[in-house]
Amino acid sequence: MGRLDGKEVIITAAGQGIGKATAITFHNEGANVTATDINENTLSELNKEYPKIKVKKLDSTKNEDIKEFINTFSNIDVLFNAVGFVHHGTILDCEEKDWDFSFDTNIKSMYFMCKATLPTMINNNGGSIINVASVASSIKGLPNRFVYGASKAAIIGLTKSIASDFVKQKIRCNAIAPGTVFTPSWEDRVKQSPDPVKAKKDFIARQPMERLGTAQEIADFAIYLASDESTFTTGNTFSVDGGMTI
Repeated sequence: MGRLDGKEVIITAAGQGIGKATAITFHNEGANVTATDINENTLSELNKEYPKIKVKKLDSTKNEDIKEFINTFSNIDVLFNAVGFVHHGTILDCEEKDWDFSFDTNIKSMYFMCKATLPTMINNNGGSIINVASVASSIKGLPNRFVYGASKAAIIGLTKSIASDFVKQKIRCNAIAPGTVFTPSWEDRVKQSPDPVKAKKDFIARQPMERLGTAQEIADFAIYLASDESTFTTGNTFSVDGGMTI
């Protein structure tokens, strides 16, 4: 038996990286997974590889689309919010459009998803919401991560607020704060840097374990928060970061 047998799960940004690894891992643990993403091509590839994983194109910044989508579910046990965008630069490099885009993508999307999902969870006697934050947040300041860190800090605040407001309704809300994780989006950022070789070395050097994390390592930790093993755990942020916050 899987640790998530029979649970109804929705995962955002499931086309690649942490979201994809989590969708596959949850599926392998017995969950009924609906994987969403804005990219139909990556969702199609996921569905071809794992036909039992349901896929749905969804822009998590579009509130009306989200509400229409969530209304198709009679039960939701787990919501895994993995949508995120990394802006590079200090406050002096951050224009208003960069601020708006980062906050819309990183935090407003989670606000929309959580608000739409909560009534169904409450009506079905509880559920687990898992939000992907970052070590670059209220946990730690990192160079050239101004608006990214600000938006990820907001995720931690959102997580704690939901946990506090709905604990009596058996809603658990927690966040995972990864360190630097090897994903397609990370690879793209390295390739776009002026010196990709140096950039890669610098990213690796931030972790005392002297390596990047893997999307699978984040997904493996998420199983605990999604499962009934964590029924006494809410309102917390868990750093999975190779020792960055030691």
